[in-house]
Amino acid sequence: MAITLKRIGILTGGGDCPGLNAVIRSIAKPAMSYFNTRVIGILDGFEGFVEGRMRELTKLDVTGIINLGGTILGTSNKGDPFHYPRESANGVTITDCSDMVLDSYRQWGLDALIAIGGDGTMNIAYKLAQMGMNIVGVPKTIDNDLDATDITFGHDSALQVATEAIDRLQTTASSHHRVIVIEVMGRYAGWIALGAGLAGGADVILIPEIPFKWGSIFDFVWKRSKGARYSIICVAEGAKPFDGEIVVKEKDTKRTDPIRLGGIGELVAARIQEETKLETRVTVLGHVQRGGSPSAFDRILGTRYGSMALQAASRGEFGTMVSLRGRDVVTVKLEDAIRKQRLVPPESQHVLAARAVGVCFGD
Repeated sequence: MAITLKRIGILTGGGDCPGLNAVIRSIAKPAMSYFNTRVIGILDGFEGFVEGRMRELTKLDVTGIINLGGTILGTSNKGDPFHYPRESANGVTITDCSDMVLDSYRQWGLDALIAIGGDGTMNIAYKLAQMGMNIVGVPKTIDNDLDATDITFGHDSALQVATEAIDRLQTTASSHHRVIVIEVMGRYAGWIALGAGLAGGADVILIPEIPFKWGSIFDFVWKRSKGARYSIICVAEGAKPFDGEIVVKEKDTKRTDPIRLGGIGELVAARIQEETKLETRVTVLGHVQRGGSPSAFDRILGTRYGSMALQAASRGEFGTMVSLRGRDVVTVKLEDAIRKQRLVPPESQHVLAARAVGVCFGD
């Protein structure tokens, strides 16, 4: 059933990634041109919703932004309205500010909200939908860990960055006959490490879904040192040994998930050098993976996602998320999208192909 959209809101939540502006553009342009709808950009994700910060977008605002990284609206991964940090003289207090989001939604006269983000944003969107807001989600994360879609936009761009980094590290590793460890993002999913490692020709790939044995890694790089004389190890930030835990860099109580991963690359490099005496270096890509212009794939996918999200809203298909299934962009229920994380199956074709060309997973 078609509905009239007089005013719609757009927000980008969670970590930034390439392709966000492509989505914003593909929602705002047709909304203004064909639906005669006013488009409200909520600033800095759900933080802006809680604090009442927004601005109306114009056609000029969304012109020439398809190739820009980041988001013209700003974003935040500490703005969960159900777990909202408030600072005072007594420290940080976590409160439920979801009622303030509803107030802003009503005061701005929104007929719908299109929320662009990853698993955290989709979980918040689902809760707000249960409270009566008209919401359509758009799946964004470089980690590619959102279920109910074949791929999230932003992932392909991050893969390209990580793959190019491995290409560059190959030349210096082979020249100096070193072991080089490259740590990539992905949190609890190994899609970036697996994809970049496979595309870049890494010799060892360590991912959270396949716990590794230290001895297997030591033996593998030692044998390579007698032939190829160098090794590239691509490790996901959430990778862990059989007898150990994930490495936590810090905890931030302002976030819904307070754990910030990081440090496994340093640990792997230190252990290899200590046990094998091979010269070992480590490179942590970090936020480099989130920056820069989106790939052609992400520009196209982001545009398709945004266009479909607007169409879904115009049909009254709320409480849904747009999703790529095969070659088609469809809508799925938000509850299906957040039911579980999309992790790498240990027996997936990607893993089997990597093993076939001699990649070591440390198991």
